[in-house]
Amino acid sequence: MTTNSTATTTTEQTPFDPLHDPAERGFASDNYAGVHPEVLAAIVAANGGHQVAYGEDVYTAHLREVLCDVFGRTVEVFPVFNGTGANVLALQAATPRWASVLTTSSAHIHADEAAAPERIGGLKVNVIDTPDGKLTPELIEDYPAREGDEHFAQIGVVSITNSTEVGTVYSPEEIRAIADLVHERGWVLHLDGSRLANAAAAQGVGLRELTGDVGVDLLSLGGTKGGAMLAEAVVVLSPERVAGLTYLRKQSMQLASKMRFVSAQLLALFEGDLWRRNAEHANAMARRLSEAVADIDGVRLVTKVEANAVFPILPRLASERLMERFRFYFWDEITGQVRWMCAWDTTEADVEAFAQAVREELAQPR
Repeated sequence: MTTNSTATTTTEQTPFDPLHDPAERGFASDNYAGVHPEVLAAIVAANGGHQVAYGEDVYTAHLREVLCDVFGRTVEVFPVFNGTGANVLALQAATPRWASVLTTSSAHIHADEAAAPERIGGLKVNVIDTPDGKLTPELIEDYPAREGDEHFAQIGVVSITNSTEVGTVYSPEEIRAIADLVHERGWVLHLDGSRLANAAAAQGVGLRELTGDVGVDLLSLGGTKGGAMLAEAVVVLSPERVAGLTYLRKQSMQLASKMRFVSAQLLALFEGDLWRRNAEHANAMARRLSEAVADIDGVRLVTKVEANAVFPILPRLASERLMERFRFYFWDEITGQVRWMCAWDTTEADVEAFAQAVREELAQPR
């Protein structure tokens, strides 16, 4: 006779000891932050029992309903693992085989994704130099698109980032002006929304006011920088302008088998106001940091803080010494400009400690 039984273990479990100092803080990236407790709780809540794999679960279905409310229209949602994957998928789905993408020279898809759009997506990325990381209708109109020239990869998509890679923010009016020109030319407007929450929080508007309401056709919706573990999504606002995402996601190795855990994270962020709370806090800490170092001799604040990034210029030796205590990056090796990022878990004490360290380093002989 056979019986069905579930194997159990009786050995006492030992708590997992962290391998790092939980009090350690850096200002290099908002990706350094941990997972927000509400997001962790959502993962745990989704963990019981079985759910159908590959996105046929109740959490992913509910996520679509929630994001339809968030964006104020019927949307298609494709959860993925990371921002690069979201960008490549979105651009692939919106770009015909013969077409290319137009963006800024500082855009993540051009400067920081190891040529993934070209290597993985098979896309040509054309760039425009901008002083503030933002496109304008005038810049787009002046670009030599060579429409109808068979020797040039025809523009099919314009991609903008909000907030941008240099910390600036597009207003709804600025996006609408770009969208009108893009659509007049028969192109598609993509938005890299890795930090869309920060852009919305900075202006006191909702996510829909920076996307569907002003002509964005599809976006890469960020979750990880806002407090998730590994959760992003491609959100399609204009289904008639894209094709094949269902198949491209699998082909690009971005289809999660246990998708409920990706979707649960996004639900934790966007079903309520956690996305806004986290973004407002990160933005506030960046402003506080900027104010805390503004009077330090040797620190030059050359850009206004609009979201959760600070881009000061410091003497190189001072920056190098600081980097031994706090992790951050040079943004411009020539000018000595650095980037300091604040996250959802950056505290006022973190900011004050870092500002004091900057003050101490700048007081030393240069």
